[in-house]
Amino acid sequence: MKSFVDQDTCISCGLCVSAYDELYTFNDDGKAECIVDAIPPECEEDARQAELNCPVNAIKVSE
Repeated sequence: MKSFVDQDTCISCGLCVSAYDELYTFNDDGKAECIVDAIPPECEEDARQAELNCPVNAIKVSE
């Protein structure tokens, strides 16, 4: 499973970073980005929740 943050859509609200800091951080442009290449099995639900909670749907999770 992978997670991608669309940099053009992200508004830097910080929901994903504050709730799931093991998966997301802010990059040098102040936008969120996923910091792991593959989502660990124990974090898959967190990645799905981040995708659902993103207010602008910038986060996409795929198998």
